[in-house]
Amino acid sequence: MALKILNIQDEVSCPICLELLTESQSLDCGHSFGQGCIAVNNKEAEISPRGESSSPVCGVRYSLGNLWHNQHLVNIVERIRMFKLNSEKLLKRDLCVRHEKKLLLFCKEDRKVICWLCERSQEHRGHQTFLVEEVVKEYQENLQAAVARLRKEQQKAEKLETDIKGERTSWKYQIQTERQRIRTEFNQLRSILDSEEQRVLQKLEEEEKRILDNLAEGEAELAQQNQLVEELISDLEHRSKWSTVDMLQDMSGIMKWSEIWTLKKPKTVSKRLKSIFHAPDLSTMLRMCRVDITLNPSNLNLSLVLSEDQRQVMSVPIWPVKLSNYGILGSQYFSSGKHYWEIDVSKKTAWILGVYSRKRFHNTNLGVRRGTDNQNVYSRYRPQCGYWVIGLQNKFEYKAFEESSTSLPMVLTISMAVPPHRIGVFLDYEAGILSFLNVTNHGSLIYKFSKCCFSHTVYPYFNPWNCPGPITLCPPRS
Repeated sequence: MALKILNIQDEVSCPICLELLTESQSLDCGHSFGQGCIAVNNKEAEISPRGESSSPVCGVRYSLGNLWHNQHLVNIVERIRMFKLNSEKLLKRDLCVRHEKKLLLFCKEDRKVICWLCERSQEHRGHQTFLVEEVVKEYQENLQAAVARLRKEQQKAEKLETDIKGERTSWKYQIQTERQRIRTEFNQLRSILDSEEQRVLQKLEEEEKRILDNLAEGEAELAQQNQLVEELISDLEHRSKWSTVDMLQDMSGIMKWSEIWTLKKPKTVSKRLKSIFHAPDLSTMLRMCRVDITLNPSNLNLSLVLSEDQRQVMSVPIWPVKLSNYGILGSQYFSSGKHYWEIDVSKKTAWILGVYSRKRFHNTNLGVRRGTDNQNVYSRYRPQCGYWVIGLQNKFEYKAFEESSTSLPMVLTISMAVPPHRIGVFLDYEAGILSFLNVTNHGSLIYKFSKCCFSHTVYPYFNPWNCPGPITLCPPRS
């Protein structure tokens, strides 16, 4: 590289003084000269009649007016000068300032790069010194290790940043879901309140009609008696004008009737309404729709055990056979109206609850199945197959099984502030609504299926799943 620079330097040096061209002046012949050197040559042109001179290199004649400044050449010279300056600096940097010897050693105690004369000096005598090449290799390894460690830390920071972004997205989704849940729950309350309002107003209208009819009847009866007594009074006043003989010989008996006639009072109407309405809370309204549910032993399979009162079911493994548990239906069924029931799941770590609406319940799990994948079992739990259900998995994972365009269900995760030990199920058949309520958390809404297409009779559905503990149906009085 240095050799090439020297070759180029020859090309951009003044042919007269052999120094690098600073302020170059170029002639028509192509040769360039320093401004000071060509000025001396131009004195010949000043005394020449034509104002001409000849090139000091090739002798070609030129006029003073044809000299021109070569900026391109100036730029090249400047780059060469900078390169030489940097090379000198680098060369000086590799030399000891004190001894002007090459820096070949590294003093570990003083952490300085020194020359061999420095090593023998009093300043560094007895210190550990190493060849620069060896130390540089170790330093580069340490540097690479430090870079690698920092890159890992950078990756951790990026991952944490991604996690935080994910958390923000998750929180936004949770807040949006909670906002929607609150709106849905209040809409449900409004729907139930509207229905209850109409029922209470209808009852009030019936009481109003009964009271007003009784009062109208009493009013008509009093008007009739008033007319009769008025006629009696008129007749008696007329008889008072008769002669004594006619009065004494009157045989009509009107006097006797007038003496015994008394006013017949109408039926007494209460001054107060028969029943005073008080707005009920949600639990009170749901109790109005509450039904007594028991379990149907006719669709019980081998892995399920039913209590004597048919209100409790639990899963019992049959070793060594592993059966796929598809649950049990309730004995009661619905094809209209509003209905509500509650289930105790406090002893369960997994369960599935809801309703089933199909012509026939395909409980074909009497056959042996080994190592059944939960995903395959869950494939039946979706509205297309007649199931409108929610479930608990792995103690804390609450799921809703929704409509799906594929053969697998669309499983939605449900956020639960308070784990439910008791769950209420509210069915509005005509409206096509099925709601699940957390009775443990003041009846808050867990999940709601809207626009359910119940093409057949609806049965309550219960699945204790393959885990210890029973599912218990709560009686209406509890």
